[in-house]
Amino acid sequence: MLPYETPSMKHSLWQLVNTTIPFFALWYLSYLSLHVSYLLALIPAIVAGGFLVRIFIIFHDCCHLSFFRNRKANEIVGTITGILTFVPYMQWKYSHSVHHATSSNLSKRGTGDIWTLTVDEYLAAPRLLRLWYRFYRNPLVMFGLGPIYIFLIQYRFNRKAAKMKERVNTYITNIGIVGISVLLSWLIGWQAFLLVQGTIFFVSGVAGVWLFYVQHQFEPTYYEEQEEWDYVKAALEGSSFYKLPKVLQWMTGNIGFHHVHHLSPRVPNYYLERAHTSQSFLQRARVITMLTSLRSLRYRLWSEKKKTFLSFKDIKMLRRVKQ
Repeated sequence: MLPYETPSMKHSLWQLVNTTIPFFALWYLSYLSLHVSYLLALIPAIVAGGFLVRIFIIFHDCCHLSFFRNRKANEIVGTITGILTFVPYMQWKYSHSVHHATSSNLSKRGTGDIWTLTVDEYLAAPRLLRLWYRFYRNPLVMFGLGPIYIFLIQYRFNRKAAKMKERVNTYITNIGIVGISVLLSWLIGWQAFLLVQGTIFFVSGVAGVWLFYVQHQFEPTYYEEQEEWDYVKAALEGSSFYKLPKVLQWMTGNIGFHHVHHLSPRVPNYYLERAHTSQSFLQRARVITMLTSLRSLRYRLWSEKKKTFLSFKDIKMLRRVKQ
């Protein structure tokens, strides 16, 4: 993997150009289209949402210090793209590094991951907690309300243990978001701003949460307690190879090669496919497609005994059998 862990200034700068310029152009086109109808404005707004996902991948690489060789360059670009995506750079860098260090580890859940209970934990939980968990895992909540809560509310606040640099970065991000929102609302009107930015934000937010979800909620996958947990197995067996159509693969910055990314987070997104094809053992990863990934919507609880995901319906059946 070492040959692919060194960022290319040429590739990184070109990705910034071919991502941000189309995004801003589509944003403006969507605004102009509002003069005709909102339905017409939807078309460039939805595509702009896809480009915002690609901007987030640049942000994501900066958090891994894999987009530029220089740390300061990663921090600057990461903070700017964080403002565009409504995500504070330092805060997300911390939680995401924890995610990489604990992915698929049942003993270390809770930071930077999807809330996942085991069957035994769910059955032993108080009724109120079970109801809350079912609400959380409902697709309409996770992919509808989820992006709104995460990107608009959760990321506006610092975590309790955050150091001063991380706190200041969150404040800068919030000020940047408010400043841009106020300026654009003044220039084009708050109604037009909300219609355009709201649509782009929601499309990218849903896509982002879905990608993060399906990258670790698939079958067969890997979960183990700390004593049995292995970093390499967690990367190769607990992270999906999401094979997308080429257009979507480009738009999502090759993040479908998630098994490669978890094995070596220092590989820039534009080298992930090359790294995948260069190593035969990586090509043996379980492939999920857009069609087969829809099955993950049924996955609710992890069974430590069966080493598989179960649905709430499966749990009801198990209860009936025991009775």
